Amino acid sequence: MWGRLVLLLSVLLSACTSELPIQKVEGFAQGTTYHINYWSTALVDNKAIEDEIGKTLNNIDLALSNYRPDSTIEKFNASTSTQSQNVGPEIVYLVKVAMNVYQLSQGCFDLTVKPVFDLWGFQGDKLTIPDPAAIQQALTKVGMNKLVVVDDTHLQKTQPDVSVDLSAVAQGYSVGKIGEVLEHFGIENYMVEIGGELKTHGVKPNGQAWRVAVEKPIAGERSIHKIVTMPKDAPMSVMTSGTYRHYFESNGLHYSHILDARTGKPVSHNLVAVTVFHENPTIADAWSTALLCLGQQDGMLLANNEKLNAIFIRQQDSELLETQSDALRISNNLTIQ
Repeated sequence: MWGRLVLLLSVLLSACTSELPIQKVEGFAQGTTYHINYWSTALVDNKAIEDEIGKTLNNIDLALSNYRPDSTIEKFNASTSTQSQNVGPEIVYLVKVAMNVYQLSQGCFDLTVKPVFDLWGFQGDKLTIPDPAAIQQALTKVGMNKLVVVDDTHLQKTQPDVSVDLSAVAQGYSVGKIGEVLEHFGIENYMVEIGGELKTHGVKPNGQAWRVAVEKPIAGERSIHKIVTMPKDAPMSVMTSGTYRHYFESNGLHYSHILDARTGKPVSHNLVAVTVFHENPTIADAWSTALLCLGQQDGMLLANNEKLNAIFIRQQDSELLETQSDALRISNNLTIQ
């Protein structure tokens, strides 16, 4: 739905001087790549860890993927029942997180917006500018207020044709689950990245903090905007959403893949990227999209109200203008250069 972007590049910016090697697990999942780096002073079964990572990603795909009809979420979407349906704890958790952000963003962020997203042609990667009547018709199927969380494993539709697209939170959730896998094996020092969504825990083998690079939000360019030194003594996730990679140009107008679910139209403000730092990667994932959807003024107001650590980047002509939320400016956990 939201077309998550590979906006965050994980980097190891200094060579490891310790004899302890960093183990690397890399692959392809969820339509993108993943890179996992970890190390431990204890003896661990690296093959077992790699197998469990693959198993976990496969299980997440079977539950959350909107691209396979046999997934749990697609079975829920295909059903026209308005009775309670068992979707399992993962989906209910994600819907709960999204509902909170949906309410606080006054409906700008909405996991049920896919009918409008498809109407604009973003799913098929071919711009189709719909007429206002078609947008209004599609919006009748949109609204997280049309979903009811029955309990920790059951969801209910109040309208039969409502569907849920979890892509705005699924990669952040996946990052968190892989972190849990590593911690289950006693790994306390790691960096997990899936499609640009990233979480770190602990330090590198030489005792230095993990460092990551936030990409400069310029179309057609892959360069570093900021270097972030992550906290050594606490987990931290970094999630970035932007309007500058997945978009269409038509008759001199820019159509972003980020849709405002309240209007059914692409956002038209000059905020091009939002990066959110949060210990919970699922929450960071949702908020990066929601704040970008809201724009500079409303997004910053909400970020400050919710005490979120966030970087906002606007584009004014050829100039990039950066502002930071109040919480980030006074944070002692992050060093941004």
